[in-house]
Formats: sequence, C-alpha cells, structure tokens
Amino acid sequence: MSKKIFDRIQRLRDLIDKERYQYHVLDIEGISSEALDSLKKELVDLEERYPEYYDANSPTQRVAGKALEKFAKIEHKVRQWSFGDAFDIKDIKDFNERVNRFLKRDLQQEIEYICELKIDGLKVVIEYQNGLLYKAATRGDGIVGEDVTHNIRTISSIPLKLEYNIDIIVEGEVLITKTNFEALNKIQKKNDLPLYANPRNIAAGSIRQLDPNITASRNLDMFIYDIALLDLKNENNKIKKLKNPKSQEEELNLLKDLGFKVNTHFKKFNNIEGVIKFWQHWKNIYKKEDYLIDGVVVKVNDHKLQEQLGYTGKSPRFGIAFKFPTEQVTTILEDIKLQVGRTGVVTPVAILKPVSVLGTIVSRATLHNEDEIKRLDIRLGDTVIIQKSGDVIPDIIQVLIELRPKDSKPFKFPKKVEGCGGDGSIERIEGQAAYKCVFMDSEELNKRKLYHFVSKKCLDIDGLGPKQIDLFMEYDLITDYIDIFTLTKGDIEILPRMGDKSADNIIKSIDQAKSTDMYRLLFALSIPQVGEETARDVAKDCDYDFKKLKKMSLANFENIYGIGEVVAQNLYDWFQDENNLILLDKLLGFISIKKPKAVVSVNSFFKDKSVVLTGTLTKYSRDEAGEIIRKMGGNIVSSVSKNTDFVIAGQSAGTKLDKAESLGVRVLSEEEFLKVI
Repeated sequence: MSKKIFDRIQRLRDLIDKERYQYHVLDIEGISSEALDSLKKELVDLEERYPEYYDANSPTQRVAGKALEKFAKIEHKVRQWSFGDAFDIKDIKDFNERVNRFLKRDLQQEIEYICELKIDGLKVVIEYQNGLLYKAATRGDGIVGEDVTHNIRTISSIPLKLEYNIDIIVEGEVLITKTNFEALNKIQKKNDLPLYANPRNIAAGSIRQLDPNITASRNLDMFIYDIALLDLKNENNKIKKLKNPKSQEEELNLLKDLGFKVNTHFKKFNNIEGVIKFWQHWKNIYKKEDYLIDGVVVKVNDHKLQEQLGYTGKSPRFGIAFKFPTEQVTTILEDIKLQVGRTGVVTPVAILKPVSVLGTIVSRATLHNEDEIKRLDIRLGDTVIIQKSGDVIPDIIQVLIELRPKDSKPFKFPKKVEGCGGDGSIERIEGQAAYKCVFMDSEELNKRKLYHFVSKKCLDIDGLGPKQIDLFMEYDLITDYIDIFTLTKGDIEILPRMGDKSADNIIKSIDQAKSTDMYRLLFALSIPQVGEETARDVAKDCDYDFKKLKKMSLANFENIYGIGEVVAQNLYDWFQDENNLILLDKLLGFISIKKPKAVVSVNSFFKDKSVVLTGTLTKYSRDEAGEIIRKMGGNIVSSVSKNTDFVIAGQSAGTKLDKAESLGVRVLSEEEFLKVI
C-alpha cells in the first residue's frame, strides 16, 4: 500500500509541476486552473496524511514558477506569498478555528474579517520611489520575479506619479476585461488568426511582451489590493498627513486616496458567518462582472493580529482564498456500470471516487456510449477531469494519462447486460454509437416504463411512485399501463404499508390523470428518444389529435421543426406497430385529451421566440417558467445556438450562460424575466 501511495504522490507532483510551468511560466494552458486546483488539493491531503513522504521541492511547498530568461530578474524586497484555499463552508470554518486557536481565543470571541473579490489575473508587484513609478515585477517564485516595468507603464489605471513623495510597494492583479477580450478575438477572427483561449492567459501574455506597443494595444487594467512596504519619511505633507494603516480596510482606503484603482466590492464583517453570507452572495452573481473572478479573499482585518498570526512556510495564516464551487475537478474512475434505460438503450455510467463539484458531492458521470469511451481511452483506475454545469450530470472531459495505473487495460463492452430481456443480449444500434437490448421482455424494463408513465412530467399520478409500482407488481395488480386505470380502492388498501387514506389518495390521482395533455401521454409512452419538448412539438403539429398523429407519414414527422431523422424514424416506427396502436386505443378509452388554451397577445414578448432556461430560479421552477413562456407563445429549447433568441439565467448558471455570452445571445436575469411576464 505504501508503495502505491508514494507512487501516486510522485506522479501528482510531476504532473502539477509540468502544468504549473506551462501555465505560469510559458503561458500555455493545459488543463483548466480548476482541475489543477483539484489535483493540488489531493496532493496536499496526501502529504498531510503521509508526512513521511515530505519533500521540500514538492509543488505544494512553493508559490509559482520561475522567472523567464528573456526578462531581467528582480529580487523582491518583500517576499510574495500565495494564499491557501478553502473550497466549502467547512473549510472556511476550519480556517476560523485555526485563527482563533493560534491567537489563543475562545471561538465565541468575534474576529473582524475583510472580504475582497479574488480577481483571476496575473499578480504584479510595483515599487514607487519618491512617488515615482520605479519598478514592476511579476510574482515569479515569490522571491525572484520578472522585470515588466516597461509594460506596466502602458496600463492607464496605474499612476506614473503619486501625489505624495513616498516610497511604497503595492501588489495587484493585471487583467483584461471580458469586453476587451471579445474585441481582441474579433480582430483575430477577422485576420484569420487563432482565437485567444481566455482573458487570464491574454493578460499574462501581454505583460510578458518584449514590445510595450503590443501590450499597450491590449487595453489591460489592474486592481491594486495590498501594500507590501510603506515608508512615509519623504512624504511632503502637501494635502494631509498620511498614516500607516492599522487594518486591511484602512489599507484599501489609503490605496484609493493615493490614486490606485481598488476593487470596490470589499466588505468588513465581525464574524465568519458574515464572510460565508458574502461568499454565498457573490458565488451566484460573480459571472456578471466584466472581469474574471474565482473566489473571495478573506483576511483578518487588524494588522496587529495579522502580525501575530504570521506565515507558514508557504502562505499567510491570517488570510485564505475562499474559492467558488468549481465546474471542473479531478477524481478517480473506480468502475464502469452499464445502465439499461426504459427504452432498452444501454448507457455506460462512470462510478467515481466521490468528489465535490459546484457545491455537491458527485460519485457518477455519464460516459454516453462506446465511442466516447474509446475516444477518451478511459480505463479503470484512471484519474479524470470531470465537468459539471448547474444540475446537469457531470461529463468526463479528459483522462490524465500521466497518472494511469501501470496494469490498466482498455474497457470492452460485454455481449450481455443484466436488465435486458431474454438471455440479456445487447446489440449496437445500426448507424448509432449506442447499444440496446435485443429482447425487451424483462421485468426491469417494464418497471422502468411504468415508473416513467406515472412520473410528474408524464401522467403525474401523485402517490404512485417506484415503491408503489414495485408493490403492485409484486402482488400481480399491474403488469402494464392499462392495469393502472383498472385499480380500485379495495385492491390497494389491503396491501402491506397501505391503508384507507393512501389508497383513497392514489385512486383520486389516477382519476385526475384520466384527463391530460396530449404531449404528456405521448411522452409517457417511452418512444425512443422522444423527450418532453419533442412530444410538445409533435402534439402541436398534429393539432392535439391522436387520429391525425396515427396517419402521419415519415416525411410528416421529418418536417416537424426541431425533429431530426432518427427521432422521426422512431416516431414513425412506433405508430406503424399494430401492438402499440392497440395499446394506445385502450389508453384513450380511459384518458381524454385536453386541448391547450394558450392565450397569446399579438405583441407578446416571447411570441415565436426560442428560449433557453438555465440555472436555478427562485420564484418559479424551470418547468413553471417554461409553461409561462409557452403560454406567451415562446418555444423552450434545450441548447444554446446562434438561433436562440433569449437565455434566462438563474443562480449558478453554467456553460449555457457562457455560450450565450460568446454568441451574443441576449441574456435575461430572473429579475428581468419577472418584469417581462
């Protein structure tokens, strides 16, 4: 075991060193910074659990990469540190406990903290002598940085001369706004040149240009957030007497008074609970700012307490970077399970070592199909990068080959899967990457279809869920959809864990389901690849009439907007099957179809518009918001494209919001949406 642990630690160190060198020194982006943070956290945890493997040269024991040879090197007069990370509320409370413990305080005593937004750019240290800009350097390895004075002078927000003849060293973050970044990429595209990857990289690359004219053309910006050294002996008393700040809050205000650009979104709190509320507020809205933010920097406000707390070998004890929930993290693939869906399609699911992503613990990810497994060359034991957006099941986007176990073998699809009918055989669907059951007569598949049939988005039979379906099947009360509508109260109330009230409620829900929307019944039938939105489109196209639907040709289905060839073929095949038509006729003997009464104003805001909903809404669920938009004549679509008219973004909106912004699609906040409706 110890050899495996040591091997894991060494390989993590090697990979992190490689990625950090590319990212911080060469400005080449490999894996995302979020994924790199995840690897670093794993390494830190392992080194803490196994101190016998301590190594002074581990990437966890230093700040960043070395200075580039093409620039002159500058030794910092004040060592530059890197904050430790907190990833969740437990981490930040642990930090608060460490601060109190070190100061020998009772946890009930309040400590004043100040919160600042953590700007995702490039740290630069600037020195002024007698009030004049003297020298600027990158952070480098914390001791030696690169001389970038000629480029810093091109940034308009940086004063070349201060109002006071003081000696001061300030620290800040160089950045490029999202607006300017998009403008640069438009120029790149126009000139048929490769597009820049992200604002952070272009900011770092611009500061490291040998020609300051190139840097000047990039319209860089900079926030100053710290004073590393302050000497007031030369201060000229021109306006008022300057004083050494006694707190971080006073320091930020002094920086503003001196003419530096300071991010104004900082706030002081008397306890850690205030810090948590500030973090929770900003993690929902930080993407709306015109610059990259990846968390909140939390510092003990009082400078005397900061001095008492001091530093560890690598970071300050008085501060921490409280990171926002990430969309990408690394973890280990422990197994691949094959899951049989209600339509018989077999989906591979990755079983992962549990890991926190976007604030939730994830232990599964979709692998889509056999082709995706081959493309990723994913194997058991692999270290993988997973990505999650909002409530979507995470995807595996990359395998870190450098950390692959030496005895790994490629994954092979089996010929039989438990859950399929007959002998469990599966076959690849012609022209597709998916596998399906050869025989559909298994009890498991039938159960899944029944679960779906009664679910909220289908017939919405309240009180009749998977547990009740299993119980009714166990006692031979139901075997198919039709049996549900023949149930009586007497059939149900005599069963275990059932009583008069439960039975009564289920029968009432079944009766209510006997009048439903056409799209709900269509969606409930488990026609392959026919989801809720497709069912809505089909129902609308045939004027909410199953008689017309039964007569539709393949060409008719293909002509429905938004339906592709495969789905059209599935619909046509289902309605050509005599057994399916008999089943549908029996269902329609119990169920009456309601005609929708959508009242749409001629000037409705959403009339004939394609709308994507993403993130979490507070006043309505996404389903409720979708219904409102449909009643106003709009169409709900699942993915963002250049044809999308609006994206409505709630809290924790993910990649759909990013894509909308990149395509120039109009984005409405929840507040704007509520005003419209």
